[in-house]
Amino acid sequence: MFNYLFQQAKQPQSFKHSTANDNVLEKRYQELVVKRHIESDSAQVEVLGHLQQLLSHISDQVSSPQNKPSILQKILYQSDLQNKSLYIFGDVGRGKSMLMEVFFEACPISQKRRVHFHNFMLEVHEFVHHWRKKHDTDPLAAFAKHLRTSTWLLCFDEFNVTDIADAMILTRLFDHLFAQGLVFVATSNYHPDNLYQGGLQRSLFLPFIKRLKQAAEILELVAKEDYRFAHFKALNRTFYIGAGIKASAFLSDSFADLTNDAATEPCTLQVQRREVYFKAAHGDILYSSFEELCNRALGSADYIEISEVFNTVFIADIPQLSIECRDQARRFVTLIDALYEGNVKLICTAAVPVGSLYIDDGVFEFKRTKSRLMEMQSTEYMQRRQSLSIDS
Repeated sequence: MFNYLFQQAKQPQSFKHSTANDNVLEKRYQELVVKRHIESDSAQVEVLGHLQQLLSHISDQVSSPQNKPSILQKILYQSDLQNKSLYIFGDVGRGKSMLMEVFFEACPISQKRRVHFHNFMLEVHEFVHHWRKKHDTDPLAAFAKHLRTSTWLLCFDEFNVTDIADAMILTRLFDHLFAQGLVFVATSNYHPDNLYQGGLQRSLFLPFIKRLKQAAEILELVAKEDYRFAHFKALNRTFYIGAGIKASAFLSDSFADLTNDAATEPCTLQVQRREVYFKAAHGDILYSSFEELCNRALGSADYIEISEVFNTVFIADIPQLSIECRDQARRFVTLIDALYEGNVKLICTAAVPVGSLYIDDGVFEFKRTKSRLMEMQSTEYMQRRQSLSIDS
């Protein structure tokens, strides 16, 4: 994973430099409304206004010939409230990631990066580990300085703290990031005061919360409905029975609809000092397959981590299972248990209906999995909130 550190974020689409009067974000938002990708929501529009303020400030500085990047980062860091970093929190499915996507794509700079916060912290720990092998200096200061060479706008998806190793370094890490002039925009399910609730030695984490609230404007997104659930209702079904081109199109179209045609990027999870790599993810959505999830040596800890990191999981090509593929079937049972307990939303394609997924051999217990797969297609399940646990 160390080889992937500080990889360049995808290049922005061809937006012209915006000024405070352009309201480019609202225009893009209204385009999505007109195309019926989303429904207009006043709470989303309000948060979009704060994002527009930051975007307009960045755009004005970029378009000004006297402001070189080195000057620009100092201006942003020393600016007033309207130019602070932004921390947007709210319930799952209220449109936070969609607003972030609109903002990120419109931002007219190359030194920007969007990353899942969980993956970002894995990179930090990996950098620290390698730095300490060769140097005696502060690895977090070195990390911030190195990051600054390619990035000064960080967009964090799913800002959440569940690990004591993360909690203990965040204050120092962000002090160094701010000292380098980095600005961030973050989305989270939690108000800063509720981060790392119940975590070990939480009192040592409280200075970070104070620092975060000083550096960022805290915005709550109180949208009128679950934005993702509206997409699930529009899909009309989340399980597609069949294979081939139509099944692939169902999954890819569903993903595009749910993410507003967002691109995917590789994702690596850290599980008990092991790295578990996935080919494609976007924010808290994993785009995977039965082969990737169940045809390699993954276990309960891996699947629980998936259920804590991702809110929605796409699984392609679930085959009919039998005694000949008992190991894969066991992993699939464990996977569904973890997703169900975490209330993760599941969109998948399968070779046969749920009732026929496992050829009964009178030995292997598959009844609970069938029952849970049926329930996971229900409206009641889709409307339940995902629960995220704190590592102990």
